[in-house]
Amino acid sequence: MAADYNEEHIRSLDPREHIRLRPGMYIGKLGDGTSPDDGIYILLKETIDNCIDEFVMGNGKQIDIEIEDKFVRVRDYGRGIPLGKLKDCASIINTGAKYDSEAFKKSVGLNGVGIKAVNFLSSFFEIQAYREKKTMAIEFSKGLLVEEMKKPDKSDEADGTVVAFEPDEEIFGTYSWNLGFVETMLRNYSYLNTGLTLSLNGKKFKSKNGLLDLLSETLEGSDPPIYPIIHISDNDIEVAFTHTEQTGEEIHSFVNGQHTTMGGTHQAAFREAIVATFRNHFKKQFDAADIRSGIVAAVSVRVEDPVFESQTKTKLGSTHMAPGGETIRTFVGNFIGLHFDNQLHRKKEIADAMLDKVQRSEHERKEMKGIKKLARERAKQSKVHNKKLRDCRAHLNSKHKLALDSTLFITEGDSASGSITKARNVDIQAVFSLRGKPLNCYGMSRKVVYQNEEFNLLQAALGIEDDLEGLRYNKVVLATDADVDGMHIRLLAITFFLQFFPDLLREGHLYILETPLFRVRNKKETRYCYTEEERVEALAQVKNPEITRFKGLGEISPDEFKFFIGDNVRLAPVLMPPKPKMIQDLLAFYMGKNTPKRQEFIIKNLKVETDIIDDPDEPAVDPEAAAA
Repeated sequence: MAADYNEEHIRSLDPREHIRLRPGMYIGKLGDGTSPDDGIYILLKETIDNCIDEFVMGNGKQIDIEIEDKFVRVRDYGRGIPLGKLKDCASIINTGAKYDSEAFKKSVGLNGVGIKAVNFLSSFFEIQAYREKKTMAIEFSKGLLVEEMKKPDKSDEADGTVVAFEPDEEIFGTYSWNLGFVETMLRNYSYLNTGLTLSLNGKKFKSKNGLLDLLSETLEGSDPPIYPIIHISDNDIEVAFTHTEQTGEEIHSFVNGQHTTMGGTHQAAFREAIVATFRNHFKKQFDAADIRSGIVAAVSVRVEDPVFESQTKTKLGSTHMAPGGETIRTFVGNFIGLHFDNQLHRKKEIADAMLDKVQRSEHERKEMKGIKKLARERAKQSKVHNKKLRDCRAHLNSKHKLALDSTLFITEGDSASGSITKARNVDIQAVFSLRGKPLNCYGMSRKVVYQNEEFNLLQAALGIEDDLEGLRYNKVVLATDADVDGMHIRLLAITFFLQFFPDLLREGHLYILETPLFRVRNKKETRYCYTEEERVEALAQVKNPEITRFKGLGEISPDEFKFFIGDNVRLAPVLMPPKPKMIQDLLAFYMGKNTPKRQEFIIKNLKVETDIIDDPDEPAVDPEAAAA
């Protein structure tokens, strides 16, 4: 019998209720703090953005941020929110100064939602303004008023605003702040706002040379750039770039001080302009991929009334610099066309070094052409018989409404892939099965991707042979057993992506599937435990339990697997280290041919847990024997 549907079922939510019920519409995903785009960092960013806007308008040269456990405090030294409007600015949606385009013409936050979302999604939220020797403070909890000063008090504090908050665990679950992510955020703010000092628990971030500093620090310790960094700027645009011996592209882009990690129209315009200017200068139609191969760049533009493709502002959708003004493509193209071409004419050493790099990239690409042709023919022949890929319906490079949910699970062996295949959502989840341990490709050339059938089929499944624009899945998930062999396969796969497709990690597409280690159940309930602590807690709460230790994914039935890859899937992002040198050092040590050094490291650091030995009379493991 169909459920009743009448006037009683129609209800309107006030803004506070709506933000708490649908937080993803305002801050993207929630997360537990293990990924830099988790919701708690968006709350912090929204708070700091208001302080940045004050600095941009010429008010206050320092922002102090304190984070201790769950508690966050942000203090700026701007003009301070007008005291009579403090409550409205903190709690009433679509209230703020940023609708006045003269006051905040090229601001980051323009919708009057940001700080309200921080308020509504925090179990504790306090805002205090200092203005003209007076102060007002208001405290909220989950968006509801707790305490309000009736009238302003006198104060000797410098003008500005203080926002303190604790993200609500009722919304975010158990979370923790990764200060490394926060430092990266503040470092980017400093590059884009020269002269501004940002302090995190006393550690200060300040930049003198803007994007030049960003690239210099990014390249520190890695292979040196093949020519000095080109750094050019003008009203509403700043660009810095160079080439290295790496492959692929590494472009950091920003709009109005916002780090657009997903790029957008400004980044596309820059990529296009670099190619066009280089071709025009050398009067030759070089391949675009050859020109951009190895480029490391940073691009910042200021746009009036920017339009982003989501509330979290990670991708610019605007096509014009200002309403009714010139297009972003034309603006960036003209700027690069003039200043980059001037550099090529004035500095022959830069032009020669860049031309040599492009020609070498062209030579390598042509050398690979024959290998690619053979690989494609082999792939075509094996496609009919290849059952390694169980595809899904929605793909990232399509217009499917579920494109952003598309996921590829890379599994070890057929047993694990069988369980995931039966449990998956065929609309958005695909499965690629590795046959055991893949090749350790550290130090090998790109040829191995085509010569190794499994790697070739994997890159074809992902659609990343040429660049990331053809990527077919938004999330690429390594799903291996939680044992030594599974960890080894995981490391080999990560090495493959770092070696040949680092952009997959840079743009946040690679993840590791977390599956439970234990199942604790009785006739009434079942608990899945991902850690030893969760197992102990479950044993204390479940009466007469039966305990199962999952040694491999193949042991988990499809009926159970659907709980681990559904709405509550736990994915740990694989993040790039902040500096390229760290990547090379890690790969060289752990995946290189330095076996004696690794063995020595293992012997020194091997931890033997006596409580995992079944027989108490059995002697402890000898570290040297274990390492051997």
